[in-house]
Amino acid sequence: MEDSNSREIVESEMESMDLRSQESTDQVELESELPPEKEVITDDWRDAINKVVPAVVVLQTTACRSFDTELPSSGSATGFVVDKNRGIILTNRHVVKPGPVVAQAIFVNNEEIPVYPIYRDPVHDFGFFRYDPSAIQFHKYEEIPLAPEAASVGLEIRVIGNDSCEKVSILAGTLARLDRNAPTYRRDGYNDFNTFYMQAASGTKRGSSGSPVIDKQGRAVALNAGGSVSSSSAFYLHLERVVRALAFLQKSKDACKNKWEAVSIPRGTLQVTFLHKGFDETRRLGLPNETEQMVRQVSAPGETGMLVVDSVVPCGPADRQLESGDVLVRVNGEVTTQFLKLEALLDDNVDKEIELQIERGGTSLTVNIVVQDLHSITPDCFLEVSGAVIHCLSYQQARNFCFQCGLVYVSDPGYMLSRAGIPRHAIIKKFANDEISQLEDVISILSKLCRGDRVPLEYISYKDRHRRKVCIKCADVQHDIACTVFLLLCRFKISEEL
Repeated sequence: MEDSNSREIVESEMESMDLRSQESTDQVELESELPPEKEVITDDWRDAINKVVPAVVVLQTTACRSFDTELPSSGSATGFVVDKNRGIILTNRHVVKPGPVVAQAIFVNNEEIPVYPIYRDPVHDFGFFRYDPSAIQFHKYEEIPLAPEAASVGLEIRVIGNDSCEKVSILAGTLARLDRNAPTYRRDGYNDFNTFYMQAASGTKRGSSGSPVIDKQGRAVALNAGGSVSSSSAFYLHLERVVRALAFLQKSKDACKNKWEAVSIPRGTLQVTFLHKGFDETRRLGLPNETEQMVRQVSAPGETGMLVVDSVVPCGPADRQLESGDVLVRVNGEVTTQFLKLEALLDDNVDKEIELQIERGGTSLTVNIVVQDLHSITPDCFLEVSGAVIHCLSYQQARNFCFQCGLVYVSDPGYMLSRAGIPRHAIIKKFANDEISQLEDVISILSKLCRGDRVPLEYISYKDRHRRKVCIKCADVQHDIACTVFLLLCRFKISEEL
């Protein structure tokens, strides 16, 4: 694929060289005779780009520990300033990282400042860094406004960021879809879900994560998140929920005056993954014609399908109530066919009961489910001992592995567990013949071990979930067992003041 692309580029360059050699005498006249509308378009993009580029930063990040879906790593990505006065930078969740991270932002004039995470969404691929605005001494820039309502099919866009680790890259494209299901990246890592993505053939690559997708007015209409390795397709995150989260952060900063404090952003979940499927597929799932007609009539013009249950996390709020293939019709009496409306209802009803009407194989059912606080199943601490990193199983990994949230999960076996043959992603079930149900149980047992103790450890793996494996752990060195606690941004406390 790369060879064919390179050949096409060479051919086009050779053609342009021939054209210049034949018409070199007419070059000045041809340039001066450009259609007026072309000049206007060029000027429009030049103004927008000149306004946006100063607010785009290169983010250099180092993940210090293995945590949740991420391994220890370092790399570069993109972010952009969305609040100049408060010092807030928007980027992707997989850039902010779910665990401990050290990061720096480099502006286009090479001014480098430290940045600190203040929020990463538990599900969707966006997060925020903060910085000290007074630390920028020489650079002039303006924040980039967010305009999710401006996104539409056929909109001409530019993606400005650190594409392929080039400091400023500008990629062109046209929005082709607004209703693509979220892309799948890794079987055992982070994946976004329960949201639509936009799609355009802008050909973004590594390093452009977190880049603003702008229109001719210099507004961010989407957030670049990923792309296809086998084509030029790029995937952008909608900004409606980003705008909501940013408003909470701004309100919290204003209330705390000169420092950042813990930010509470309500997020609700049923621990269910939905997919948007067309009406042809819902009919095959047994959706009655009269229900389809009713949904088409009350939905927005152009509605093409409905939300269908794809998977349910075991022991979650919807376990044994919803099943794969259930077609969602109403939530609290309102016809719901879009992810945005469903998520707004969940976020507004945390710890409350909601009523769902579904169609299951042609039968209409009504179920009542209590909405769970999404932050309550997002790990915010870990135990590190002798190189091993252990914490509660997150919603992301529980969904990937079809396990119950909150189990004791081995994020990194390190020296201690790798010597016993325990792999990454293992779930600890027993330790020293005691049942393990939470992280505190492991800490309690480790604190009682003495040098030379040999204790059995029982675990399971998502690759062989029905077979428990037992190994012998030998405490060959006396360690001071300490729990290294890392508070995530939903309960984030910042030590220094701005």
